[in-house]
Amino acid sequence: MSFGQQGGPQSQWDPWKPHSQQPWTSGGDDGQTPDWAALAEASETRNKRRRLLFIGGGVVATIAIGTAVAMAVVSANGNNEASGNPSNLPASASIPGSTATAPSFAPTSAPPPLDPKEFIASKAKDTAPLSAQNLFPLAQLPMESNVYKKGATADTRNCASAAQDALPKILTGNGCTRLLRVTYSRGGVAVTVGVAVFDTEAQAAKARAQSDQASKAHKKSFVTALAGDGVKAFCNSATCLTTANSIGRYAYFTTVGFTNGKDVTNQSTTVFKAGNDLQLYTFRQINARGQAQASAAANQ
Repeated sequence: MSFGQQGGPQSQWDPWKPHSQQPWTSGGDDGQTPDWAALAEASETRNKRRRLLFIGGGVVATIAIGTAVAMAVVSANGNNEASGNPSNLPASASIPGSTATAPSFAPTSAPPPLDPKEFIASKAKDTAPLSAQNLFPLAQLPMESNVYKKGATADTRNCASAAQDALPKILTGNGCTRLLRVTYSRGGVAVTVGVAVFDTEAQAAKARAQSDQASKAHKKSFVTALAGDGVKAFCNSATCLTTANSIGRYAYFTTVGFTNGKDVTNQSTTVFKAGNDLQLYTFRQINARGQAQASAAANQ
């Protein structure tokens, strides 16, 4: 069964123009002949519509493809969050147009800081002015809760003249060129510090070691206690505490005792405390001398 118009020519359906009728004219054997001009115009119109549709479809397809690519990029990590892992990024060489390189600079480094110990290790570098006064400038020396009062000072180039027992030979044998002394006192306890100056660090270290060996052999080896400027004579005949140390080209010795002539014993805590305080102060002063010279050399 067919559906259409009965008793006449069937209409031609144009898919590009719904319900349109093709133009016909009367004539010919069957009484109708095509209007060729109208058919040509209709054909041209249909062609234009097809071109527009294909062009429009191409735009839609392009947009759809672009959207799909964007969605693929966003969801490359398996979720809707951007990855914080740099390993997910392509290498710079695989990125189109990534030909620029980071600027390079010549490696630079700051010179190492000057070592203060080098400036107190030898006569060649240790050229700053030196005296008992600039090495021990404080008239009142605070050490924790204790305050020591400065007494007399002395300076000699005859090192053996300011030392006793085994120490004069030790100082002379190792080339001591100078011996500086200062005395500080507190509460009936006096401390004389003697700083022996050598040309090299090795000489100072050897003098200190030999003084230690003499003490272990029960031989006395100490600097002469320096009285004066308010400090009574001490350690002339009584038992006193003596120590020896060195830093750089300096060996420093202490003689510590009671100003009333009492002997020092293992229970004389004030004597041991005074000896430790003055050893520490002397170490700091000599070390500060090296720091000052290193700083001055760095700023030249």
